[in-house]
Amino acid sequence: MRVFAPLLLFLTAATAMQQVHPGQTTIADTVQKLRPGEYVWEPQAAPKGPLLLVVNLRSQRAVLFRNGVPVAASTISSGRPGYSTPTGIFTILQKKVEHYSSTYDNAPMPYMQRLTWRGVALHAGNLPGYPASHGCIRLPKGFAKLLYGATTLGMTVVITDRPAVPRVAPTPDVALRGESRESIVEGISWTPDRSPAGPVSVVVSTIDKRAVVLRNGVEIGSAPVTMDPPGSGTWLYVLKKADRSGQQWMRVDLGEGDPASPVEPQEWQRFRAPEPFRRAVAGIVGPGTTVIVTQDSLRPGEVGASVTVLDDAAAPPRP
Repeated sequence: MRVFAPLLLFLTAATAMQQVHPGQTTIADTVQKLRPGEYVWEPQAAPKGPLLLVVNLRSQRAVLFRNGVPVAASTISSGRPGYSTPTGIFTILQKKVEHYSSTYDNAPMPYMQRLTWRGVALHAGNLPGYPASHGCIRLPKGFAKLLYGATTLGMTVVITDRPAVPRVAPTPDVALRGESRESIVEGISWTPDRSPAGPVSVVVSTIDKRAVVLRNGVEIGSAPVTMDPPGSGTWLYVLKKADRSGQQWMRVDLGEGDPASPVEPQEWQRFRAPEPFRRAVAGIVGPGTTVIVTQDSLRPGEVGASVTVLDDAAAPPRP
């Protein structure tokens, strides 16, 4: 486990921001010791590269990775009983420094970063030390501001509830096509014009033996994909950089602050996919591309599936 230089621990209080120097420690240890309203922000641990935010509802913590290295962590407050925050794999759809809830009495949502079009977002708010929101993920104001300045539209956000396996929550058109499993497995779909540009995510379902390619949250392709051995749980690969020496991928397990590990070329030999699909995907990936491998099904109603399919539209609701 990687050891970092002394971390700056910021405490957001009503009157002032207090700096605490916890000494030489790992970010995983620091995450566990955070009290409500506290956060760590250490961007120099990885100054450049793609970002990935992992939110853990069970521990009420969020960890920000850059290039597979944990660079920040924070306490959170997620949805209270009756307003649970959905688990899944999301992208940032909208950002507004000053935003007010249209659903809950015009409640302020500073530094809002929308994850769904119907009520789930990251934003600054009160952190009592337990789930207390209407489904949003509340953050300390200082952390929310810093995170807002670092992220971009389309960035991947994973919400998990370990030890439960996180569920995949793509846009509805991924799961609601009405096709039979046979037609999906036999065919390859590739329609990049549906979303010509933006961040790319690939979701591989080991139970469906299928991969779905999302660009800016819109499905642009799918194909039969198998993995040998299939593995267990859910994990991610993040493309750190691509240059003349080749692509450098990092594997991120959904722990709390554990640094990512480099992916050896032979790792990709575990995946079996049609060659035309491989070439098509290779032509659009770039730094920041995320490959999510999950045991969840991408189709509703399948036996053993635990997929979260949000009923949000792929576009903003009408005013």
